[in-house]
Amino acid sequence: MALSYVLMNVELGAEEKVLKEVRNMPNVKECNRVYGVYDMIAKIEADSMDQLKEIISWKIRRLSGVRSTLTTIVMD
Repeated sequence: MALSYVLMNVELGAEEKVLKEVRNMPNVKECNRVYGVYDMIAKIEADSMDQLKEIISWKIRRLSGVRSTLTTIVMD
């Protein structure tokens, strides 16, 4: 099992739309808005590192309204 936390910067005014879209993704276990340098954080679980990479690169980072991401991979 691969586990990651993805911090996101989101365009002003797009927060609710992005939050809803990310929360509806099957591998996203949790997503919340936060205060600070980043606007949102998502907890993502996948069966493999390749699947995790695909979810982050091809689904989350390409959402309209997502300006940038910072990905952290949880180590066992």
